[in-house]
This record gives sequence, structure tokens and C-alpha cells, in this order.
Amino acid sequence: MREPAGAAEQTAYLPPVQPQAPQQPQQASAPDGWFREEPGGPGSAAASAAAETAYLPPVREPAGAAEQTAYLPPVQPGAAAPDAWSAGAAAAAETAYLPPVREPAGAAEQTAYLPPVPSEPQPQPQSQPQPQPQPQGGPSAEYSPPTLGGNTLRAVDPAQARAEGRSPIIDPGPQSAILTAALGLLMAGAAAFGQWALLLPLIALQGLTAAGWFRLNGMWPARQGIVLAFAGALVADGAVLALDRTYAPGAIVGTLGVWVLLTLVLQLRSHADPDERMYGLMASVASAALAVVCAGFLAADWEPVTTGAAAVAVAVFARALPLPTPASVGVSLAAAAGAGIAVGGLTGLGAGGALVGLAAGVCALIGLRVAAYDYPSKFVHMTAGVALPLAAAAPAVYLMGRVVG
Repeated sequence: MREPAGAAEQTAYLPPVQPQAPQQPQQASAPDGWFREEPGGPGSAAASAAAETAYLPPVREPAGAAEQTAYLPPVQPGAAAPDAWSAGAAAAAETAYLPPVREPAGAAEQTAYLPPVPSEPQPQPQSQPQPQPQPQGGPSAEYSPPTLGGNTLRAVDPAQARAEGRSPIIDPGPQSAILTAALGLLMAGAAAFGQWALLLPLIALQGLTAAGWFRLNGMWPARQGIVLAFAGALVADGAVLALDRTYAPGAIVGTLGVWVLLTLVLQLRSHADPDERMYGLMASVASAALAVVCAGFLAADWEPVTTGAAAVAVAVFARALPLPTPASVGVSLAAAAGAGIAVGGLTGLGAGGALVGLAAGVCALIGLRVAAYDYPSKFVHMTAGVALPLAAAAPAVYLMGRVVG
């Protein structure tokens, strides 16, 4: 078989092919740069790094590193530690050697009654415009003008009402007038049967006086003051009943003096502010004095007591009629004098009954005016408004009874 003619010519000038020996596995050799320092080679970089840290002190682990991680949960391979555990460990390590914080002894007591602090700042209240003054006689939903019928509304803020020009006088009205008239007539009828019969309505009058006076002064509840004043009234009643009528005024004045001293001692033991103690002292002394003075009905004879109590009942009822103030006052005094004349004729006082009735009527209107002052509430009308007209008339009944008797 012959090769093509041009094949020998194509390979004529190529070098001969040497037979190759079987290939042996080559050994990995290190680059020459590792054993000689060449510029820019890895050997030079390692040498420079070693030179830079040759004189630095060795790095040591902190002594408490093991303690800081002693109670941490083991970290599983391939799983990242939870952030909560790492944060808790860091917080525990920071506060491990700090002393415990102790509250002061009285910290809880000092902040027990403080209002809670809100988490967010509360908006500041904006100033409200001042209400415009209204006419003196105009109606209002908050404050009531003085009426003869007796308005049961009470001012929420007397200072603001006073600044608006509203009157602080609110008359008790017909309801308390009816109760006063009923109590006065009951005392007038009981006095005709003797001192012991008069004692029961008199005790009711003294209790209403003690309670009503404290509430009229804005001191409620004032149970100690009310009980103290009422106890003084009962002692005065007992002293008058135990002694002869001749010594009755001395028994009343003596009881009043002892009770003033007792009230003073009790107020000095109070831990309130000085101004508040002085105010309480004045209210307690006035309440005890009014309640004790009511015992003057027991000290007087039955004729002026019957006449004066009837005159008070008529005067208070006439004052509650829907009339202008000057006309109402005149009608009340005239009615009291007329009742004194009528009842005095029945009891034997004659014309002297007019003097007793007129004096009792004047004192009754004064007591009624006091009970109407400073925006009184319904409770004041039903206590002080009922009792003060009769309580104020007690000294006048005793004195005028001695004059005409």
C-alpha cells in the first residue's frame, strides 16, 4: 500500500518524535519565592508583619471571662446564639459586682398619696375666658338670686358669684318657716305644762342649732364640735332643772364658761394649721353658746315662753310670704307684736305680751338673716334656718319676761 505522494514531503523537515517514557506523578513543590525574599512576595509580607508585632505584649484573656460565660447556654455548632441570651449575659456581667440598691425607709410613705405620673406629658389646660357679669336679678343655672320662696340651688363657687355681683343672701323659704312655726307652737303649748314637758322640744331645738351652725360655717362633718356643743346644752338644761329659777342664769353662764374653756383646750391639742384652729375655735364656741343659751326657755316663766314662742312662729311664717323685703320685714314685726298681744292676753301678761312678742320677733328675723348668709345649702335651711330664729329669741324671752312679769 503506498502513501500519497505529498505526505513525505509535508513531514520531511519536521524533527523526529522521541518515544516518551511513562509519566510519573509529579511532586508538589513550594514556590521559590517562599525560600528567598523577593520584592512583593508573600515571604516579605509575613516578615514585615512579624517585625511589626515583635515587641508587643502577649494578649491575655480577662480573668473573669470564664465567670461571665459560665451560666450561658451552650452554642450548638452551626447555630447562632440568641440575642436575648447575649444581652442578658452582658447586663449581668456589668452589674455583677455592684452593691444592691436599697429604698429609703420612708420612701413608700412619702409617695403613697402622690398621684401617678403619666407616661406621656398631659396637655396644659388652656385658660378659659372669664364669664361676663349678668344682671343682678337675672336667672342663672349655677347661681340663684335671693328669693322669698327659698331657692334650693347653692353656688358652686361663692367667690366667683360674689365677683359677678350676685347676692350671697338666700332666704330659707316657706319649708323651713313651716318647720320653725311648728316647733315654736309645740314649745308654746308644752311650756304651759311645765319645764319637763318643755324639755323634749327644747332638746330638739338645741340639736338643730349645734348641727346647723357648723354647717353654716362650712365645717362639715364636724362631729366632735357638734357633740361638744350639744353636750354643753344638755348640761345647762340639767343645771337649770336642778336649781331654782332664781339661780338659773348663773347656771347657764357657768356652763357656758366651762364649755368655752374646754373647747379652747381641745383646740390647742389639735395639729391643724393655726388659722384653721382659730376658725374652728370660734365656730365651736359660737355653736356651744347658741345651744346653751336655748336653756333660757327653761329658766323663764311659762307665760313669756308661750308668748315669745308663738310670736316667733308667726313672724317667721310672715317673713316667708312673697312680698318685697321692706314690706315683708314690717309685716313680720307687726304680726309678732300682734301675736304677743293675743297670746299675752290668754296667759295674763296683758299689754306686756306685745313687748315680749316684738322682742322675740326682732331676734327671730336676725337669726333667719344669719341662716340665709353666704349661699346656704338646703341642709343649712333645714337646720340653722329652723333653729336660729328660736335660739336667738331665747335670751329676749327671758329678759322681757322679767321686765313685764
